[in-house]
Amino acid sequence: MNETVLDDQSSPQVRFGEELRRSRRARRWSQVVAAERLGYSPAHVSYVERAKRSATRPLAVKADEVFETGQKFYELWRRCTRAALLEGFAEFADAEARCRRLRTVGLVIVPGLFQTPAYARALAQASVRRGAISQAEADERTEYLALRQEILDQKTPPMVHAVIEEGALLRTVGGLRVMAEQLRHLEDLAGRPNITIQMAPFGIGENLPFTLPVVLLNLPDHSVVGYAESTAKGHLERSRTTVAGWEREYDQLLVEALPTAASLALIRKVRKELQP
Repeated sequence: MNETVLDDQSSPQVRFGEELRRSRRARRWSQVVAAERLGYSPAHVSYVERAKRSATRPLAVKADEVFETGQKFYELWRRCTRAALLEGFAEFADAEARCRRLRTVGLVIVPGLFQTPAYARALAQASVRRGAISQAEADERTEYLALRQEILDQKTPPMVHAVIEEGALLRTVGGLRVMAEQLRHLEDLAGRPNITIQMAPFGIGENLPFTLPVVLLNLPDHSVVGYAESTAKGHLERSRTTVAGWEREYDQLLVEALPTAASLALIRKVRKELQP
């Protein structure tokens, strides 16, 4: 099959729809026939072709199978998800997927890798209601988060250490039921041998060294990179001097944070208070 040249000026979502239409017509299939083979309704196929509905990972995988296109649709779907991400985040996500060790500081909300689907959707929908992102972008972000979280379940997962500010437990996201489920998920994660969770209580006060969420990644080549983000953009930090400074502050935070047993007790206490 000849390689299709895609218009780089089009959005990833438009390019996915155009390639789906081109592949279908190359087989002389109607939308009804293509939909039957893909396992979706004709209306859904029509919406995706016209970029009125976002492509999903299952659709991309199935399209590659049906049209025998290797991973073309899968790669187009990955472009769609990245287009909805904060500037600089895609580069971080690539490094995160390869890391051997991950250290993170969670402020205000639970870190992404630990979020339940319902918790993540609640955050995304709040952004939609504020007009910050579109519904399609919200769907793409939650789908991409699920993809990132797969590193926790792989055969050899990275060692993960998270320090989460107490406020992230007390800030009810998605309602009481969603928040209780999220806290239960944190308890379950804390039971895994490769995951350590410590809480930073309000009593730390001015000794909390970070004012923005920070992630430190140990990569296979033994280098360490950092990631931080503002409201507008994210930044993957490679400067050894800067990253070493973040590592020192992280180590100081561990001294101030609650021990693991006390941290787990705090999570359970807050969860029980949420339940009627």
